[in-house]
Order: sequence, then structure tokens, then C-alpha cells
Amino acid sequence: MDGSYNFYIVGLSIVIAILASYSALNITSKISDASGKSRFFWLFGGAMVMGSGIWSMHFVGMLALHMNMNVKYDVALTIMSMLASVVSSFIAFYITMPRDINWFKIAIGGLIMGSGIVTMHYMGMEAMIMHAEISYDPVIWVLSAIIALAASYAALILFLRFRNHSKSSFLKWGSAVIMGFAVCGMHYTGMMAARFEPHSGMITQHEPQSVDLFLLYCVTITIFAILLISWGAMFFDRHVLEKLAYQDTITGLPNRNEMNRFFESNSETEKISVLFLDLDQFKAINDTLGHHVGDMLVQEVGNRLRQFIQGYQQVFRIGGDEFLIILKQSDPMYAQRLAEDILQKIKNVYFIDGNELYVTGSIGISIGSVHSSDRSTLLKNADTAMYKAKGLGKNQQCLYTEEMGVQEVRKMELEKDLQRALELKEFFIVYQPKWNVKSNRLVGFEALIRWNHPRLGVISPLEFIPIAEETGLIIPMTRWTLEEACKQCRAWKERGIVQPVSVNLSIRLFHGDNLLELVRNVLDKAELDPHLLELEITESMVLHDVNDIIRQLENIRALGVKVSMDDFGTGYSSIGLLDRIPIDALKLDRLFTNDLDTPSKRAIINAIVLMAENLNLDVIAEGVENKEHIDFLTGLGCHVMQGYYYGKPMDIDEIDVWMYEQDHKAETIEVMG
Repeated sequence: MDGSYNFYIVGLSIVIAILASYSALNITSKISDASGKSRFFWLFGGAMVMGSGIWSMHFVGMLALHMNMNVKYDVALTIMSMLASVVSSFIAFYITMPRDINWFKIAIGGLIMGSGIVTMHYMGMEAMIMHAEISYDPVIWVLSAIIALAASYAALILFLRFRNHSKSSFLKWGSAVIMGFAVCGMHYTGMMAARFEPHSGMITQHEPQSVDLFLLYCVTITIFAILLISWGAMFFDRHVLEKLAYQDTITGLPNRNEMNRFFESNSETEKISVLFLDLDQFKAINDTLGHHVGDMLVQEVGNRLRQFIQGYQQVFRIGGDEFLIILKQSDPMYAQRLAEDILQKIKNVYFIDGNELYVTGSIGISIGSVHSSDRSTLLKNADTAMYKAKGLGKNQQCLYTEEMGVQEVRKMELEKDLQRALELKEFFIVYQPKWNVKSNRLVGFEALIRWNHPRLGVISPLEFIPIAEETGLIIPMTRWTLEEACKQCRAWKERGIVQPVSVNLSIRLFHGDNLLELVRNVLDKAELDPHLLELEITESMVLHDVNDIIRQLENIRALGVKVSMDDFGTGYSSIGLLDRIPIDALKLDRLFTNDLDTPSKRAIINAIVLMAENLNLDVIAEGVENKEHIDFLTGLGCHVMQGYYYGKPMDIDEIDVWMYEQDHKAETIEVMG
């Protein structure tokens, strides 16, 4: 028995196949991005859309066939045919869901999906209730099965191709059209294979067979409802949930989650450049002007960085004042030029909430692959280079090198060993003398902590003190230094050597508001007169909380302990506060001493000495290394000096020898006089 087709309904079946294919392609991107329970939600949704779409196309295609006889459908077999399509799609998607997919899994998944489509089609044919027997042309039947398998493999390959592309594109629509026609091709080839033989005695209807409109409308409305629900879920997820999860709320830039997704979605062999940007003065602005101004500043920085977003480079906000720029190329020269352009754009003035703000940034650059094992190293290297840029004076960019990596490993090792260095008594104290040129006599010692590492030898304080500051270990280290210095000062006093000793303080000791109690306890424990202890602070300390630090220093000086300002002239200028800060002396940094032949430096030193005299402050020059230094400084009015000319930092035994030699020199001069 021959049949004919209603081409309007055939067209509807093709549209259903294309729309279902497009929806399934979209959902595969969600399967790839999701994790945990949400991944199985999207997996089931994709299988439901694909499976029901294929089944609906098949069923509508069958309704399009006119065979001049009444046709009904077995409900159980019809439902089972739909389940065959959905379940096979689910299994195929599940097998090919992992990111590290191989061709064997694609082969298995395609075979299961193709077998499910064939089962769905021919089970649906068996569901037809009519006065005719169905037989199949074996050649065309095999051809339909081959088309089903080919369509399934094409579908899986396209799913894998587009699972990292969540947005719509002409290529995706084109792929959906190809999939739709492939599915329709299988169906109509299968229908071509069917031969309908009427039962004997059956009277053929010559009037046109009426289409079961109710069944057609039900199937069409159901599949379009499924498609609309899936599109609605995709729209809500992409434009609402994804925005919340993957977009920074302040700047509108992609956030850390999107950064992680970027790494996961790109080829693991691809070489990229990473630029780690950190704002230099952000904390100060937050603390002084408030977090609302800080948020507006970050928003404005984000707006300026947005212009650097292009097809091959992306900008992410990954923290409070931290941004990441990723370039899909590995040219270090280009990365450094881009970093310079970003720094130039960042440092332009900001007008925020009535404030005129000047902010700079520091950028660290690292280059490598996005392989999962290298990803954390890539980010860590960029972070290391960024801190190196800050150390170079801020508003800088720095490219990571292997030497930095060695330094970072050493720093981590020192940080680990520093934790137990006190317990293992690896620290020791050296003392450097201070000399009064005018009276030609010793006027005190500065106590300096040193670390004798059991494997690395003596570590420079320039290397381990910053680590101690970062970790907070500077507090117990300073307490130990105070105790040892006061104990030694007491021992000298018992031998008739009455000389004060000075100890450097960290800003961290002022934060707990128990510095006064610490100093008092140390003095009591050592039974040392307070006037024999001097505490050295840096001028940048007083800018943290000037009123609180002044209060604590006044309480310390009330005990009789002296206070001096170390490294004066090299940090933030505190000249305007010198009449308020309770100190007894200024220590000129070696920066001035090493450049005494410059007239401008001599003029500055002379001005500092005159200012100190008017404020009743002593002036101590550091870094004195030769007779020329002494003559210059003496001529400028500075008489107390400290440096290698008089003595390097020495341990107790060396100090004893040094003092013996100084006494012997004095006796010799006295005899000769």
C-alpha cells in the first residue's frame, strides 16, 4: 500500500528536530560547566530535550503520512519508544560527559544513542494499530540504521565541540540544522523501508484520510513546552544565576569563578601570559575615606581595565584590589608593553565622592601553559613577580624569572625554619658601638639580632626581618632581643662599664597596646636602670596612628627609657610632627653619610642638625666608614657617630677585645700627652 505525506506536517517535524538539536547543543555547555548535583540536572535536561525532540519529530512525521486507512497507536509501546530515545540519549551524554574524553567513549556513546534511535523508530512503528501488516525492505532498513548511527556520532561530536560555547552563534545554528536533517533523514528513510500490506477483505478508503489533529496538537504543544522550559532555564541560568556566580558585583568584570572556568575550558597545552595587578595605596584609602569610597575606586579601576578586553585577552577581578589579565599568547615583550599601558591608565587622577585620588598599581607577569598541574604555579609566579614589583618602588611591572623562583623557595624555607629558631636558640646578638667625636669616648651600643641558620649559615637581617614582620614572629624576637640586651647591659654595669644599649622596635609592638608593660617587665627582670635602655623607631611608624603612638612613647619615656628615631630622612617625612613626637635623638641614615661630597646633602644635614638643636634632640650619624666622613659631619655640627670606622657589629667576645683596645689607645694617648 502506498502512502502520501502532508508536507506542512513534514515541515513541522523538521522544525522540531532542528529546535531540539539547538536546545541540546546549548544544554551541553551547561553539562560541561556544572558540577555536583547541578551537572546531573543539566545532563537529564539535555537527554530529555534531545530524546523527546527526536521522538516528537518521529511521531509528527508518522502523523504526516497518509495511507488511506484509519491508524491508531498503542499507548504503552508509544511511551516505551519515547523512553528508548530519552534513556539512550542520557547514557550517551553520560559516557561522553568527562572532559578527558577519548574516541573509544565516543564510539560507545554513539552506538548506544544510534541503537536507541533505531529502537525508538521501529518500536513506534509497531505501536501503529491498523488493518495492515508491516514488512521492511532489508537494504533500506540497514541504510536507515546506518543513518541513525551516523546522526548519533555527528550529534555527539557536535556536542563535544560546543560544550565550551554557552552563547548562541551562527555555527551552532548551522550545526543544529545539520543534526535536524540527519535525524529526519533517518526517520523518513525508515518510513521508506516500510511496506504496508492490507489485511484480506479490507476495503481501501479513497477519500483523503483526516489527520488526527488532537494527537498532532498534543505532541507539538508538548515538545514546544519542553523546548520553552529548557530555553527559559538556560536564559535564567545564563542571565541571572551565571551573572551572580561568574560576574563581580562591583565592577561587572568576570570574577574568580569565571577565571577558573577559563582555565578549565582552554587547551591544556596552550601557552598564555598572566598579568597580576594589585593597587598600591588601596588599604590607606579604605582606612581613611571608608569602604564606600574604596568600592567606587575599584569600580572606576574596573572601568579603565575594561578597555583592555579583546578577543585574545580578558580581565578578571579576583579579590579586593586584585585584578588578573590573561593573554592568549606568550610574547613577554607584548605582555610588558601591555602592563606599562595598564599602569599608565591606572595612575591617572580619580575624582570620587568629592575626593581627588592618585593611585598606582604593581603588576607581576608570568608565562606558561594552562595545564592543571601548572595553573597554580602560573598564578603563584605572577603573584611573586607582583610583590617584586612592589619592592622595586611600586607603580612597576615585573616579569617572573627563575631567579625569583629560587628566592621564593628560599623565603618559604626561611619562614618555616624561623618558626622554631627561637626555641632552638639559633639567634644571637651583636653590638655596634656609638662614638662621641667631641669627647672622644664611647656613648653606647646598638643591639642587633642575627640568625645563625644550622644549614645556611648566618642569615642577613635584611632577609629574615621582613619575613618576621609579615608573620608576626617579630614580636617574640624583639622581646627576646630586649631581654638579652638588657641582661648584657646589666652585666657590663657590674663590670664598671656603664653604657646604654639601644634596640630597634617594630610597628607591630605598638598594635597590642602592651608595649609599656613589656618594657617594664624586661627592665625589672634584668634589674636594669631605665636610662640605660634606648628604643629605636622608624619615622614611618608614627604615620599609622600618630596619636596612639605618641601616647605609648610618652608612657615609655616616663619610665626613664630614651627613644630615638632611626633612619631619619629616608621614609615618609615626619618633620611636621617632630615637635610632638616624644623622642630624644635623630639617627641620620647612611644614605646621607655615603653622599657627603654632594653640596645639597651637606645642606640637608646641616639643616637637620640645626633643627635638632632647637628641639633639644641629639643627632647620630650612621654608616661612618672613613676619616673624611668624620671631618665632614663634625664640620656640620654632628658629633655622635656609628659605623665601621669605629667598629662593626660584634659579638660579646669581640666587644671585650674592642673595649680593651680602646682603653689601651686612650692610655697611650694620655702617656704621650
